[in-house]
Order: sequence, then structure tokens, then C-alpha cells
Amino acid sequence: MSTKRDYYEILGVDKGASEAEIKKAYRKKAMKFHPDRNKGDADAEKKFKEASEAYEVLKDKDKRARYDQFGHQGVNGQGGFGGGAGVDFDNMGFEDIFSRFGDIFGSGFFGEEAFGGGRRGRSRRSREPGQPGSDMKIRMPLTLEEIAFGAEKKLKIKKQIKCDKCGGTGAETNSDFETCSTCNGMGEVRQVTRTMLGQMVNVQACPTCNGDGRIIKNKCTKCNGEGRVKGEETIKVNIPSGVSNGNYITLRGQGNAGRRGGSAGDLIVLIEEKEHEHFQRDGNNIYYNLTLSLPDAILGTEVQVPTLKGKAKLKIDPGTQPGKMLRMRGRGIKGLNNTGEGDQYVRLNVYIPENLSDSEKKAIESLKGSENFDASNADDNAKNFFSRMKDMFG
Repeated sequence: MSTKRDYYEILGVDKGASEAEIKKAYRKKAMKFHPDRNKGDADAEKKFKEASEAYEVLKDKDKRARYDQFGHQGVNGQGGFGGGAGVDFDNMGFEDIFSRFGDIFGSGFFGEEAFGGGRRGRSRRSREPGQPGSDMKIRMPLTLEEIAFGAEKKLKIKKQIKCDKCGGTGAETNSDFETCSTCNGMGEVRQVTRTMLGQMVNVQACPTCNGDGRIIKNKCTKCNGEGRVKGEETIKVNIPSGVSNGNYITLRGQGNAGRRGGSAGDLIVLIEEKEHEHFQRDGNNIYYNLTLSLPDAILGTEVQVPTLKGKAKLKIDPGTQPGKMLRMRGRGIKGLNNTGEGDQYVRLNVYIPENLSDSEKKAIESLKGSENFDASNADDNAKNFFSRMKDMFG
């Protein structure tokens, strides 16, 4: 998995942030870490480019959707996901970055607001009510067949759900609210401390209303004012083909319900790949071990081998050597975002029996004098091969 920081965390926004909130957050970060204000500061330079990379993905609906489902792998163009940001911010100059996003800064970028001027108070109505619900994480084991072609799964999840009696508000009726007298509906309190460097302002969630800005006069009798209760929901999860062990899918708003009307958390589905009876996986390719009898390896044959789509015929040429690998095109795993199908490779082994009957021993003994069964011929071929290699590189 990627070691990069979460893009939402970099910009300091919630996962449910609007386009305007993401744009505003990036503008704030870019102003703070702009190289002209942090000359020679390598850490500020890194954070400036980091914020630009995050904004490049989150401002785009398609890229953001892939990032929400698969994380950094979903947008870095690796592992079959495709459709990455396509921008190397680590090696991009600052002027190039600003020419890319310069339209969001406007003429006031280097003005008073950029340095903290023009501070505006927060309006209670600009904040969402209640408190957001927590995210949930579950593990989903998948067979190789489900991974190869995608699947739809149904999950029964026990979690906090919205109270159906009060509609999630936590109050008996919509009129059972009053403005918090401690914070005057702002949901936060400020404490000003005078120091040698000037005034220091500490902003905290209001301890009386827990940041809601409202007090409930008559609490809902079913949820006791929480706006949520313990329950169970059945959720559909669409698994795309080509996912890998450790990938995750994020289902927005399917986590625990928020408190008193707050937004619900997310449900994070972590993919676990079950071990398969026949196949080993390597990316979008799969491998199968086929053991042949000695006569079949010598004389050739046609066999039925398992594939992810059922059994298929495979021709074995006469004189097939142990360890040979045969390729079955398009019999592997369908890649993410329809990036093509992998192949199935069949490793050939030859079974040598340990216990032979007398008649079988006589039959084998009769072949000892045959030129075709003289092992020195194989040694000569090997020597000739190594001689050619020595002449080529010696």
C-alpha cells in the first residue's frame, strides 16, 4: 500500500467536503507554503507540492471517485488502475504549478487576506448540525473467480443508524431546540490570552452544546437525544474485477450515523484474496501446475485443464520436457478499469513412478539401448548450448 499521506488530510478537509471547500482549502495551503514566503525552506516546498498534488486529484470528480474507492493506487496509474493524475509535482517548478492552478487565487493572492487580514467570523448556519459519525472497516474475503470477473456482494452491517422517530435530530419535535447561551449558537468558544508577543486566541468546541450550537429542551424518547440508535443494514458492494489483496473500497456515508443530524461516516471494505485450490496469481496472470505421465510427455496428448471460466482443452506436443511453460492467452484476470485480461500459464511436470511391476520393468529395460533414450545426447546438447553462450559473451 502507498505510504503517501491522505489527500483529504493534506488539505485539512472532511471526506464529504464540497468542491468549493476543497478549492478554498488548497488556496489556503498554497498561500501558507508559497516559496516566496518561505525562501530556502525545503519542508515548505514539499508541503506546497504535496497540497498541489492533492488538489489535482480531489478537484476532478472522476479522479476523486477512484481515489475514494482505491486510495492512492486508484490514481497513480499503477497496478492496473490507470487514469492517474498524470502530473509529476515533485519535479514540477512553482511557476508551472501556478500556471496550472493560478485561476483560483485571484488578484488578492499577495494582498491582505493572504497574510491573515480581513478575518471573518464563522456563521453557525455555515456549519453542518450535530457531529459526524465514525468510519467503519470490514474485511471481505473474495475468491479468485470473484476477483477475476467482479462481483456484487451483500453485507449485513451492525452499526449506528439514524433514529426513525426523530429523523436524527435527537428532539421530540423540531421546535424543541434553543440556542446555546454559552456560545450564542456559534458552536465554539474563544479564549484570549495576552502574552509578550501579543494576543493568543484559543478556539475550542463549546463544552455546553458540544459544538452543536443548540440545546435540546425535550429529548427524543427512543434515542435519548442522540439522533441515532443501534441497528442493522444490508449494503450492496460492487467489486470491480482485478482488485488485489489489501486494496480497499470506500462506501461514502455507509458508516455509523452522525449524532443529532451529523453526516454519517464511511464504510471501508478491505479486500482479502482467498487461497485458490488450483491457481497461483501474479498480477493479472495465473499459474497452474500440470503433471503428465511419462508416456504422455513422450508421445504427446490432449488434456483438460481447469481455468477461471471452466475447463479447456490443452494440446501437449510430443517430447515435451519437464518444466516447460505453456501460455493460454486471455485466460487470466480481467484488469481494473477494463485494462485487458491476463493470461494463464501452465507449468508442465512429468510423473516418474517409484514402484513398477515386472512387466513394466522389462519394458523400460528394453529401451535402455535405444539411441533416443541415451541421456548423453541431452548432455551433448547442453554442452553445445553453453559453448555457444561462451563464444557469444566470452
